[in-house]
Amino acid sequence: MNLSIVIPLLNEEESLKELHDWIAAVMRSNLFSYEIVFIDDGSSDSSWELITALSLENPNVKGIRFQKNYGKSQALHAGFKAAEGEVIITMDADLQDDPKEIPELYRMIKEEGFDLVSGWKKKRYDSLLFKNMPSKLFNWAARKTSGVRLNDFNCGLKAYRKSVIKTIEVSGEMHRYIPVLAKNAGFAKIGEKVVRHQARKYGKTKFGMERFINGFLDLITIWFVSKFGRRPMHLFGALGVLMFIIGLGFALYLGIDKLFLNPSGRLITDRPQFFIALTAMIIGTQLFLAGFLGEILIRSRKNEARYTIAEERNLPQKQKEYSS
Repeated sequence: MNLSIVIPLLNEEESLKELHDWIAAVMRSNLFSYEIVFIDDGSSDSSWELITALSLENPNVKGIRFQKNYGKSQALHAGFKAAEGEVIITMDADLQDDPKEIPELYRMIKEEGFDLVSGWKKKRYDSLLFKNMPSKLFNWAARKTSGVRLNDFNCGLKAYRKSVIKTIEVSGEMHRYIPVLAKNAGFAKIGEKVVRHQARKYGKTKFGMERFINGFLDLITIWFVSKFGRRPMHLFGALGVLMFIIGLGFALYLGIDKLFLNPSGRLITDRPQFFIALTAMIIGTQLFLAGFLGEILIRSRKNEARYTIAEERNLPQKQKEYSS
């Protein structure tokens, strides 16, 4: 199968039939073998009934239904597990993504060797104050923090090599950072393509300003995990040693001052420096122990490094994946 089109949705009954027909026409005109995987993320309208009807009309349509709204990341995770195509395309169900972009995205994966190609909505038809400006700030912060040079992390229209989506795990609200997760998993060839963005035709957006707050919090999480996830001692141990040295310095100062410089002065416990020293040494010890315990936990887990071994000399055909 050439393509799997994975489409998470929530209450998009007005657009589903039109979107399906548009995708199917593009697939026929390009002679692609394909499947469309709709993931109903707990819709309260008739979206699921429409998906069921479309699957009866078109055998290439699959449907996955969540009993309640779990979020876009969980919907994508379920769609990725079900996808069988060589190349996986994700897109939104609101008709703002153009299915005519799919053939070129497919070509970039198959012919140019990209692991992942992300769409870039260079010209947007969203609110300037509530979507465009926050999105630009969010994308700038994501580029600086992750090192992945994309202009639009949050574009729903993306193309993936099958090995990418079968390797990474999308959870929480990490769908915004799939390119970062792919990079951390060793898929280094990540590209970008300017795609057409259209104004929403039906209904209204399901995302509010809180998505940007959650996005920045998730960005901090993924930055920490990618940088220190396999070596927590490098962060917690360093901070712990620094705090302990600060506390020890204050303690030595108090001791020298009391013993040699001002023996008749105030008691050490009456001076604010004493509490600074005590607090810093306790916090430093706790941070160091946190890093130490983190290292023990990581070393007790199975190492998930992935590698391949070519089985035949001078032939790239047959490879196996191993975990050690």
